[in-house]
Amino acid sequence: MIATKPIPADAAGMAGHPVLPGLLSRPYPAVMGVLNVTPDSFSDGGQFAAPEQALAQARRMVAEGADIIDIGAESTRPYGAEPISAEEELRRLQPVLAEVVSLGIPVSIDSMKSAVVAWALDQGAVIANDVWGLQRDPGMAGLVAERQVPVILMHNRERADAAVDIMQDIADFFARSLDIAARAGISPDKIVLDPGIGFGKTPQQSMTALARLGELEAFGMPLLVGASRKRFISTVTPSEPDQRLGGSIAAHLIAAQRGARIIRAHDVAETVQALRVASAIQELQ
Repeated sequence: MIATKPIPADAAGMAGHPVLPGLLSRPYPAVMGVLNVTPDSFSDGGQFAAPEQALAQARRMVAEGADIIDIGAESTRPYGAEPISAEEELRRLQPVLAEVVSLGIPVSIDSMKSAVVAWALDQGAVIANDVWGLQRDPGMAGLVAERQVPVILMHNRERADAAVDIMQDIADFFARSLDIAARAGISPDKIVLDPGIGFGKTPQQSMTALARLGELEAFGMPLLVGASRKRFISTVTPSEPDQRLGGSIAAHLIAAQRGARIIRAHDVAETVQALRVASAIQELQ
């Protein structure tokens, strides 16, 4: 059930952090809106690359009920993404980040580069979202510890391997990330875990991670799931990324039932509505 395991607001954990007051103690998950200021993201590449388009989309997501905006300037799509320099990443962020922050809801910086995260935190971002779970940039863990900000640790792999036991791989990856975090001095109550749906996984493995998401509650940390528009949906019903709203909502409702406390989505209004209606119905059981 969606409402089974809210995190008490006065308990240790992210719900007690001032960045996210009360969001994780509600009976439905918080919604993180995706803002890609990139020309090549898999689902909306180039659509919000221009600053005025990015700001309009950010305002729209806030109006639609987003609790957090996650802004990224480098595509991390699993196939064909071109790596960019920190300088290029900053060039894309500089015209928009401060204005997005001014909209008044928490902003997460989606970057695997500590230099970019440090700059974004200086501009008012309050959450670090590392798609390599502190395992790519050796400076990331120390930065997060120094700034005492929440951090999202996402599972990732260089490439998919159908022979891998994906749940064991995720668990082992998180164990390594949490060891790095502990050695750097990152407080456990500032950590969110993300199984990385679609990253280094076959479509079947992505669905397995969703189906068995509850196993990751053993880590005792809030879980974030971003299944929005991911390729596994098309393997069930063939569709282009912008035609996967139904599949995205289905996956996110399953994730919420299995313990996700934050849902990362492109389609904010529809996701907010689905999560809240499902929660309201289930409260009547």
